[in-house]
Formats: sequence, C-alpha cells, structure tokens
Amino acid sequence: MRKLIVSEFLTLDGVMQAPGGADEDRRGGFEHGGWQTSYIDDTFGNAIVEGIAGASGFVLGRKTYEIFAGYWPTAPAEEKVIADPLNNLPKFVASRTLSEPLAWNNSTLIAGDLAEGVKKLQRESGSHLLVIGSGDLVQTLIREDLVDEYRLMIHPIVLGSGARLFRDDNVKRPLALVDSMTSGTGVVLATYRPAEK
Repeated sequence: MRKLIVSEFLTLDGVMQAPGGADEDRRGGFEHGGWQTSYIDDTFGNAIVEGIAGASGFVLGRKTYEIFAGYWPTAPAEEKVIADPLNNLPKFVASRTLSEPLAWNNSTLIAGDLAEGVKKLQRESGSHLLVIGSGDLVQTLIREDLVDEYRLMIHPIVLGSGARLFRDDNVKRPLALVDSMTSGTGVVLATYRPAEK
C-alpha cells in the first residue's frame, strides 16, 4: 500500500489558488496570483524538493497537469532537481476532457471511476503518490476519504479571496499534527494525517 499525500501552498486564510504566477489561474476574477514566490528560502525549498523526490508518482487534476506539462519539460537547468522527477515519474491525471495519449512523458488518464482508480493506485507497492495543486481533484479525494496525509505550506499572508483547500461542506474532519517546522520567511511547514487513520 502506498500513501496518497496532498501537498499544497496555502495562505493563512486557506487560499491555494495561483501561488506561482500572476496569470496562473484568474478564475473568479482572482487578482493575487504569484502570492507564494517571495517566501521561498532554503528551508522551504528543501521541503519542496524532498517531497517531490520521495514520491513514486503524481496524481494531478487537469488544470495542474496542463500548467505543469507546459512548463516542466523545458524548465531551466537550475530547476533540474524538481523537473527530473516531475518529467520522468508516472503522472496519473484526472480529467473528463483530455484523451490519451497524453503529451507529457509518462502520463496516463485515471480510467473509469476516479475514486476506484485512486484506490487501485494506492494498493500498488512503492513510496507515496503526491498530489500537487489540483484543487478540484483534491475536493473529490477529501470527500471520498482517500487522503492519507496533508503537507501544508502555510504562508503568513491573508488574501481574502480565492479557491480554498478546505471548502464549506459541513463535514468535520479531525486531523493530527505529525510534524512541523517554520522557514526563515515565516512559512509553517505542517504535516497532518486524518486523526482516525
């Protein structure tokens, strides 16, 4: 069995939308794209690299897949430590609109029912599967109780708008903190697991 780990950049008010660039995701009139970039330091960067390097594959939603597929295959040499695993490891994509073959190396669609497809991936051997971004997909994974761990990088900024990781659904989900540290820029790197698992 391998864990499914959701890894997200978050603001203090839980926003996960468009952390990397101004034009990354303007849905809903979002004007704060790129809010995460000024907080990167060695501690934060090392945590990102270790999380990606330790994965045996990635589970991505369509929008994140398209953003990544448009960037990582031609990423600059100084980003090789992140680009190599993203480009070479298996990527499992949740989409109702894409069709195979997918253009990005080692990418396949999750066929059939999404929850059943993810459960099948979890039953395979290997190290963890990492979900990055993929807000809509993550909502399904949370609802289906498929997330084994959350690695949250909580930034000391409040945006007041944007898509959030935990959305209103009137369901209580107790979590247990299993690890935490703080970067020099004030980003809290916190790992949580569902309390009942």
